[in-house]
Amino acid sequence: MKRGRELLRLADTVVLPGFEGRTPPDWLRRRLSDGLTGVVLFSRNIASPSQVADLTAALRAENPQVLVGIDEEAGEVTRLEAATGSGRPGNFALGVVDDPGLTEEIARDLGRDLALAGINLDFAPSADVNSNPRNPVIGLRSFGVGPALVARHTAAWIRGLQSAGVAACAKHFPGHGDTSVDSHHGLPIVGADADELREVALPPFRAAVAEGVRAVMTGHLLVPAIDRAQPATLSGPVLRDLLRDELGFEGVIVTDGIEMEAVSGPHGIGGASALAIAAGADAICVGGEHADERTAVEVRDAIADAVIEGRLPEERLADAAERVCDLALWAASAGPARRSAVSASPGDVPVGLAAARRALRVTRRSSAAVIPLPAPPHVLELAPEMNLAIDPHTPWGVGEPLGKLLPGTTVTRLTAPEATGGAVEAALATAAGRPLVAVVRDAHRHAWQTAVLEHLLAARPDAVVVEMGLPDRCDLGAVHVATYGAARVCGQAAAELLAGCAGSDG
Repeated sequence: MKRGRELLRLADTVVLPGFEGRTPPDWLRRRLSDGLTGVVLFSRNIASPSQVADLTAALRAENPQVLVGIDEEAGEVTRLEAATGSGRPGNFALGVVDDPGLTEEIARDLGRDLALAGINLDFAPSADVNSNPRNPVIGLRSFGVGPALVARHTAAWIRGLQSAGVAACAKHFPGHGDTSVDSHHGLPIVGADADELREVALPPFRAAVAEGVRAVMTGHLLVPAIDRAQPATLSGPVLRDLLRDELGFEGVIVTDGIEMEAVSGPHGIGGASALAIAAGADAICVGGEHADERTAVEVRDAIADAVIEGRLPEERLADAAERVCDLALWAASAGPARRSAVSASPGDVPVGLAAARRALRVTRRSSAAVIPLPAPPHVLELAPEMNLAIDPHTPWGVGEPLGKLLPGTTVTRLTAPEATGGAVEAALATAAGRPLVAVVRDAHRHAWQTAVLEHLLAARPDAVVVEMGLPDRCDLGAVHVATYGAARVCGQAAAELLAGCAGSDG
């Protein structure tokens, strides 16, 4: 059996490649006109909303029903606003507010922007329950630590996004929350038994299926309670038996980035792709790191070869391709039909900023604590290395927006290698006679941030601490402000609070 044209077209249908540049390369145009069904955009493809709209129009000129996917969760994981920071808080902040109507409105607002840019598949929301507080890759991307809370906000997010004509994709099945390894680098192991899995990790995915989510993304996770041999992305017991049969999901199962070490390490990119389709996945997400035609062809050919060699039934590949085509048809019809029905949030305050204000939590520990700040402060921001899901160039912090509200504010930002005793003493000297604001991200997961905070607070117990990650404790500083996110609007909301500006919703 040889690679026939029809077999190659089937294999092409299930590949969602990335690419370099802000206009479609020639190879991608050619492949789209010859059977490729979808692509994935990354921040490297994005300069502005109008540029993305032009880019997606060029893609549709080659294939009018092209699926255009993006990893746009809002909050820390943003592609559309990577250059500016997100205008919407992430999931954890929404879970803290715990207003499903607000979550639905945020997702609808995001869906409107995506639809206007020509994007019709969003790899969001994260339906993971963040049951391990030291999780290095989920954290703020989760709606919270309780299965019921995460389930109701997952459903609300899906409802809002899909009402704007953009397909939602719940991830990372069967749940990445109770892990301590980042699957970009290694294979996380979920230690829960089958009962714990069904009680904690699965309820949000059940809610997603009940809400009619159009896609589910697999997690590169080993779940020994279900399959001791293969990670979920490559596991028939997880994808077929659990997701399809037990949860009743009929939409598209798409893999997390197939080049991630957890699955490509043992099998190669092509080998992992073929195994995933055989296990029950329908679409292969690739190109986050290998965004070229060679990789896209390698994946396509590996899938076709698996059919030829009998490792992948052709009927399974045809079923996967049909599901992907059905999703493309839904997206092509739903987007234009629903786009005009989506309106911006009422009033002058964008819904994302209003949500970030509502998520702020303030703890005052001293009667001498003064908020608003009585004078322009010195702000010391401690910047940890972020996981690969977060664009490292996305701006964040409190110092920049606070400087606009309180002119004269000064800012020092230190990374772990820079946070020496001398650098901290220099920051203290700069703050002498002025308010001091220390800004951290997940301080409990970074010993160096904890050490710097201890040093600062010993010298300046009157300092204000702003935690822009997950707060492990709220008794640090004379005043502790938890934003539950590092999105641009989270920094803006904290800056408003510190400056005493009117409009904070508390």
